[in-house]
Amino acid sequence: MSQAPLPLRTLFCIGVNQNFFDATAEEAKAVWAAFSQMMSGIGKLPGVRVLGNLDDDRSMVGPSLNWPWTTYVLADVPDLDTVHAACNLFRTTPVGDGAYKLWKYCRVEARVGRELVIPD
Repeated sequence: MSQAPLPLRTLFCIGVNQNFFDATAEEAKAVWAAFSQMMSGIGKLPGVRVLGNLDDDRSMVGPSLNWPWTTYVLADVPDLDTVHAACNLFRTTPVGDGAYKLWKYCRVEARVGRELVIPD
């Protein structure tokens, strides 16, 4: 009897880029709605268990071009295809009327590993 594979411990590192900061108030509101949809979408992917998130927007001002990122989502994900599907939400989630997708305003990088277990 084989044991089910361990989930991939995945840290989704999300950076907000300059396009968001250049957006009108109406456009920024549409970005927030799309961002909320994307965050919910990660948690709804089959087999994904979101463990938590961290928002660094109070101590980091302006766009994040690389580390440190603006916000992070830590999740257990069943496989690499699902990690890719979560990242793809940035490419496919429409903002406002759908002329642009979320990746115009923010970016994502997924770090994939495993849960660190300290042996007894």
